[in-house]
Amino acid sequence: MNARVALAVAGLAGAMAIGFAAYGAHGLDGQETDWIEKGSRFQLVHAVALLAMAQGSQWGLWRKIAFWGFFAGMGLFSGSLYIMAVSAWKPVFLVPFGGTAYMLGWLSLAVSALTKPQTT
Repeated sequence: MNARVALAVAGLAGAMAIGFAAYGAHGLDGQETDWIEKGSRFQLVHAVALLAMAQGSQWGLWRKIAFWGFFAGMGLFSGSLYIMAVSAWKPVFLVPFGGTAYMLGWLSLAVSALTKPQTT
């Protein structure tokens, strides 16, 4: 894992979030629109977080765990909401796992700041 990979994932995740948001705004109604809006908002926030993480050169264990937490959150939380909005399958049971992954990503990022020396 390195800054280039994080930057690439951030770019792809951001584009995906915007694409789903546009689809939700113009192609869906009701609850499905809410699911798409929430999933894309969370994914876009975490794409920006990955973008910020990509600016650092030190990728210790905790930063790598944070990356994977954000990545898993995008798949499980945002991805489940997207699936629920566009298909008959409703994997509601996966959404809390994605939220937990997002939280663990943030906590791991905090630990990485406290355990690794920060260079300028």
